Amino acid sequence: MLEFSGLELRIVFRVARDDDGTLTALMDTDQGASDVPVDSVAFENGEVRFEVGIAQGHYDGVVADGGGTIEGTWSQGGLTLPLELVRHDEPPVDRRPQEPMEPFPYRVEEVSYENAVDGITLAGTLTLPESGGPFPAAILVSGSGPQDRDETVFNHRPFLVLADHLTRAGIAVLRVDDRGVGGSTGSVFHATSEDLARDVAAGVEFLKVREEIDHARIGLVGHSEGGVIAPIVAAESDGVAFIVLLAGTGLPGEEILYLQAELIAAASGASNEEIEENRATQESIFAILKEGLDEDATRAKLRAALTAQMADLSDEEREALGPSVDEGIDRQVESVMSPWFRFFLTHDPRPVLARVSCPVLALGGEKDLQVPPGVNLDAIARTLEAGGNSRVETEELPGLNHLFQTAETGAPYEYARIEETMSPVVLERISAWIIREAK
Repeated sequence: MLEFSGLELRIVFRVARDDDGTLTALMDTDQGASDVPVDSVAFENGEVRFEVGIAQGHYDGVVADGGGTIEGTWSQGGLTLPLELVRHDEPPVDRRPQEPMEPFPYRVEEVSYENAVDGITLAGTLTLPESGGPFPAAILVSGSGPQDRDETVFNHRPFLVLADHLTRAGIAVLRVDDRGVGGSTGSVFHATSEDLARDVAAGVEFLKVREEIDHARIGLVGHSEGGVIAPIVAAESDGVAFIVLLAGTGLPGEEILYLQAELIAAASGASNEEIEENRATQESIFAILKEGLDEDATRAKLRAALTAQMADLSDEEREALGPSVDEGIDRQVESVMSPWFRFFLTHDPRPVLARVSCPVLALGGEKDLQVPPGVNLDAIARTLEAGGNSRVETEELPGLNHLFQTAETGAPYEYARIEETMSPVVLERISAWIIREAK
């Protein structure tokens, strides 16, 4: 188990030997990555090395306990962390009891359509109730990062569970691979939330030509960043009949990032001093990004600021970061320089929400540390109502985390450990509201 900043991440290497004796391996993680190719496997004199190019990481270890364990370190992004591997004859399997099993009591269709504006082909799954219709429909809009149509994370597939529940309740559901994921073309890494909103709008147009769909009852269900994207689409289109915001934001991105970092750090046991130091680092980075310099000048200024901060570290702290400090700085610079991050940092959702006129249901988990519910739900409700929208419901759901699982603390390290993928309470809340509002 890899432990970092209060998170626990399980890494599994599946090692095999070819007929010619060559060792090969694939890597799985709790974050939903599976079958990640390991570029090289070296084993000599009890020492092991796995090189994982796609993750720009590597593992170095020494076989111990008669071959039952490997004690070593995982290095990635300028960090070197202890990681003990334990031998198993079969990879561990997580229980996910809510995942639906075939045969399904509804129709399942693989679909694809075009975002003609950006030249993107989007691939997904459309589920339709078995009989009747035309049906109300919901497009599921995923959170940040490259997400597949099931929003797979930590071996959970929340959109699969949600789509199954909604379709059984009589609602057609379209769930789609993000750009560059699965069957969709393009790249999510070069896209902003506004770009992704055009992908969602293309999904609305796709459903409008399906005879099984009631074209006046097409809505959006957005989770996390999807709760930023859904209002953008709804504000620009009269073809969106309703939106559901699951852990959607009502505050500017910069404020969300400060709150998120503080809450997760505190839950991870960080001291007040460490939290304040991290806040100061964030503020300095964000200030540089907002100066409006050209890209080369911004990169240079960011790199200089981060290098200066590294110079203040003790020898022990630098040793904990490992030998690739410069590599870590470069990776951090490129991360915050991405179009997605820079848009999220400066985007204020309130002017967009003020233009949303369709019914809105906004839900937050009481224990959500990534998008804290109180301030965000309050901002969403106040902004919508100030814009003249009277069909607004918000609710903070007790005991639920950012993924809407029943949780103990809400800390991200719990996500993989919890067997529940999505609380039945929130599933029922969403379906009942859509059926009531999508008339």
